[in-house]
Amino acid sequence: MRKFIGPSILTISLALGLYLLFLLYTTGQTMLACAGLGVLTLTAWIFTSARAYAYRYLFPGVMAVLVFVLLPLVYTVSIGFTNFSSKNLLTFERATDYLLDETQRTDSSGYQSTLYGDGKQFRIKLERPDLNESFLSGPLALRRAVPLKVELTPFEPQQAAALGQPLSLRDIIGLQASLKMLTLVMPNKIELRMLGLREFGPIAHLYVALPGHALKSVASGEIIKPNFKTGFYETADGTQLEPGFKVNIGFANFVHIFTDQAFREPFLRIFLWTICFSLITVATTTGLGMALAVLLNWDALKFRGAYRTMLFLPYAVPGFISILVFKGLFNNNFGEINLVLDALFGIKPAWFSDTTLAKCMILIVNTWLGYPYMMVVCMGLIKAIPADLYEASALAGAGPLTNFFKITLPLIIKPLTPLMVASLGFNFNNFVLISLLTGGRPDFLDTKLPAGTTDLLVSYTYRIAFEDSGQNFGLAAAISTLIFLLVAAISLVNMRLTRMNRN
Repeated sequence: MRKFIGPSILTISLALGLYLLFLLYTTGQTMLACAGLGVLTLTAWIFTSARAYAYRYLFPGVMAVLVFVLLPLVYTVSIGFTNFSSKNLLTFERATDYLLDETQRTDSSGYQSTLYGDGKQFRIKLERPDLNESFLSGPLALRRAVPLKVELTPFEPQQAAALGQPLSLRDIIGLQASLKMLTLVMPNKIELRMLGLREFGPIAHLYVALPGHALKSVASGEIIKPNFKTGFYETADGTQLEPGFKVNIGFANFVHIFTDQAFREPFLRIFLWTICFSLITVATTTGLGMALAVLLNWDALKFRGAYRTMLFLPYAVPGFISILVFKGLFNNNFGEINLVLDALFGIKPAWFSDTTLAKCMILIVNTWLGYPYMMVVCMGLIKAIPADLYEASALAGAGPLTNFFKITLPLIIKPLTPLMVASLGFNFNNFVLISLLTGGRPDFLDTKLPAGTTDLLVSYTYRIAFEDSGQNFGLAAAISTLIFLLVAAISLVNMRLTRMNRN
């Protein structure tokens, strides 16, 4: 019985994978479906072929790296070379179809509509008393809001008995989404669309397709051509029609980062602040953690266990909770920190509105969050130092400062350096701290693009992609690529230092 469990799981997994690939293919993602089919084929071969038995244990890990690490990385970098934004979300084909589907009401009068149904099947009756015209549709499901063309036939009086009672306005409102997707075609081929809850009327398309991807305005006869450099259909005078479409623009986003004055000013300031923030944080967390580690390794200190527990608590509490607590403590009007400062010195600093104070607050909070890790690491490194060195130093009459600078620091700084470099890379992308504490604010007052004085590159990228600047995903991806290169360089330095330590 047990020998059938593995093949059964593999068969079910492959069948589920094929079904998901079929759904991808039906949505137009042909390339992604083909790539997935290749992965499924490789999976089936590895887990069924005796020659590939050795790869069965390696394959899941490799696929996880490809899917969760390499694929998002490649996709993000590729977006950086496009104009992908809130105005250029669609492909060229979908943008074209959208414009061709745009309609407007004609001057003709509409038809009064009445909806009949029993909850499963529905029929629409159209009437125009002034022309003595009535039409009736065939049975409709109206279960999903999908585009649907329905032929109408002339209404015969004897059909009235089979229709039953008309639906109420409340029922029509519930089916409104499906009704809006209907196109009713009259016997003379005139198309009708929903104009109101009880009215259908003739509609006319705004544009018609021409050879060579061009469109023609029905009202003015103007020719509208796609511009594959800007990603918009444009008229002769340069007017752009929305929605736009996604196109490849090469290195334009990267050039924009360094050449556009409106963007370059906040970018350079934020870049310098990001570097300063990362360096100062590493210095303060390492310095404080090392000092506390030295104190806690002092044999004459009583209650060392209690002190260690209390000093380690900031690392045990989830970071986002600590950040929100500090946000309340630093509140300008009701925070405990300002209440104490006001009682002692008569001052109430504006932590969130003053640029310098906001940056100091961020550094204080991040030091609180980061020092326990460095403290624990330094405590372990100090424990590894031979006690004979300190005994010899004591016999020579050296004091605590001499022991620290001549023995402790030289012996722990080398293994500690890779961790400091890793901490530098982490704080370079410390999005959670900025997002929860200040949101990047206060904003610069002399820039055209919204940018915060406490923004790091990663939070600034988030604002560009999802909040401000028209949700420019392509530009945000370009900045993310630069951040990745910087962090990758830091990681290479870290690996280099680790290799040197081993030697």
